[in-house]
Amino acid sequence: MFCFRDSSKGIPSSCQRKRGGPVPVNEAQLKAIFKQCDINRDGRLSKQELKNFFTLLGSHLPGWRAGRVLRHADGNEDGYVSEDELDGLVKYALRCGYTHIVK
Repeated sequence: MFCFRDSSKGIPSSCQRKRGGPVPVNEAQLKAIFKQCDINRDGRLSKQELKNFFTLLGSHLPGWRAGRVLRHADGNEDGYVSEDELDGLVKYALRCGYTHIVK
């Protein structure tokens, strides 16, 4: 469809440029952030590494989120979220509705 500007009506909404907006973070992105935050490469995230995880997602309270996810995802209660427990972390983060901006 061609759009011509009619000065009396402005630009039709169907012709206006679409701007980026919030897009939900997906499972693959969360798993990539997990690997990025695993500083010591031991295959699990400590509370500090989880805090970094939520900081990267833009959480306003990353320390609080880290504590919450440990209660939700740390099945063996060792104080870490391991790769085996990663699905719990991903599900928790998806429920929180984190987004990133598409430009």
